Amino acid sequence: MQTFNIHEAKTKLSRLVEEAAKGNAFIIAKAGKPMVKVLPLSADDCKVTGKLGFMAEEILIPDDFDSFMASEIEEMFEGKTV
Repeated sequence: MQTFNIHEAKTKLSRLVEEAAKGNAFIIAKAGKPMVKVLPLSADDCKVTGKLGFMAEEILIPDDFDSFMASEIEEMFEGKTV
């Protein structure tokens, strides 16, 4: 497995990422000391784990949401209420 110092890795990043995506992992070192290993992602790594809409049907938004209590809020901003 090849090792690249940070400066060299920054200079060749695009090419190194392409190589890693093909399965050619590499190591990035700082002052000769290995710091990180760059590996390609698997299909499982890219799966979305959270569920979209997980609270559907549990939270209801009123139809007048945009104007809900608008007059009361306006009065508070104008200082008409306590």
